[in-house]
Amino acid sequence: MKQMDFQPRGTCSKLIHIELTDDDRVSDVSFVGGCPGNLKGISALIKGMHKDDVISRLCGIKCGNKSTSCPDQLACALKQMN
Repeated sequence: MKQMDFQPRGTCSKLIHIELTDDDRVSDVSFVGGCPGNLKGISALIKGMHKDDVISRLCGIKCGNKSTSCPDQLACALKQMN
């Protein structure tokens, strides 16, 4: 099991907690702050997915006029996990 706490930048969420299985599949993701319903939905949808698939789907998503979003920051965090 791999775990990481990631501090996103440029988003309403203040912390992303990520847990991956040994074969790099998402076992749990939780956000502190942000839009609770949307972020719980994203967490549920990506559960069991391989981290590379999550990165390819979420990387580059923007929130309103911001240059990033909570999903984009999640992709950034996953890129850092080895």
